[in-house]
Amino acid sequence: MPLTQLDPIAALIVIDLQKGIVAIPGAHPMEKIIDHSAQLARAFRLRNLPVVLVNVTPTTSGRTDAVCPKMSLPPDWADLVPELDIKPTDHLVTKQRPGAFAGTDLDDYLRSRNVTQVFITGVATTVGVESTARSAYDHGYNVVLVTDAMTDRSAENHRHAIEAIFPRIAELCTTAEALQALAS
Repeated sequence: MPLTQLDPIAALIVIDLQKGIVAIPGAHPMEKIIDHSAQLARAFRLRNLPVVLVNVTPTTSGRTDAVCPKMSLPPDWADLVPELDIKPTDHLVTKQRPGAFAGTDLDDYLRSRNVTQVFITGVATTVGVESTARSAYDHGYNVVLVTDAMTDRSAENHRHAIEAIFPRIAELCTTAEALQALAS
């Protein structure tokens, strides 16, 4: 379902646009994903709406079939990209799980600001973005996924999420459509 309306208090959640992750090749140009997310952050700030910038730090988690090799990460691996132009009013969330709600203060932060709608951008479509979107939906938020401001390592997985999964839990829009809603 396309974006039907902008709630009075909507928030932007930007997932994992950090130096170590944006360096990994994606199905879509990362510069575009970063630029669209930065445009949205500026527009939300102009309307004094909450902007949440999320990064992830590696942790030892439960057993999975996908084995991640132990690696030494550079010290700035988890630093958010400078294009997001972090402001003192932004809420920063560091997560250690795929989704931004589990084990963080995100829900408390959003509820304390009476947020009813969240717009989500970032990487990866089928991991951090999808996990956060599912949790936001489960927490009762109106979820909007900005499809041209997210990417995945796999174009096929990205497409499947947008076409088959996301319409069940969210409204979908482009950056231009979200900016138009914010401007009106």
